Amino acid sequence: MDGGEVAWLVVAGAFLMLVLVLAVPILRLRKTIDAATNAINDLNDRTAPILANANTTIEGVNVALSQVHTSLDGVNIQLAKIDTMTGHAQNVTANVANLATVVSAAAANPLVKVAAFGYGVRRAASARRNAEDEREVRTTLKQQRRAAKRATTR
Repeated sequence: MDGGEVAWLVVAGAFLMLVLVLAVPILRLRKTIDAATNAINDLNDRTAPILANANTTIEGVNVALSQVHTSLDGVNIQLAKIDTMTGHAQNVTANVANLATVVSAAAANPLVKVAAFGYGVRRAASARRNAEDEREVRTTLKQQRRAAKRATTR
């Protein structure tokens, strides 16, 4: 054996030692990878039913949302009808207000004249009553004076 063969033997021995030193962590790494694989499989087995239940729940929520959407469409249609009715009621109210203004303007002038005439008639009737009362009082006073003069002259 010469020096080259010994060097090859040393290199082969060092490589064998390297392989042995690396084999232990690789075997331990294999156990870790097997444990991770088992954990992933367990997680997959447990997650599938949960995801199925979540999918069922989401489908139920989607159905409920579509029903709510349908109900909201109906409410919007009714609100549009109510909006139309309130618009018509507003027009009717405006027309009634205008009519009341016209009637008020048309009736106000004659009503003022009737009220003034009624006031004049009352005042004239009151003055006439007062004049008659004054006449009666004057007549009574004249008669009393005449009677008093006759009584003194006799």
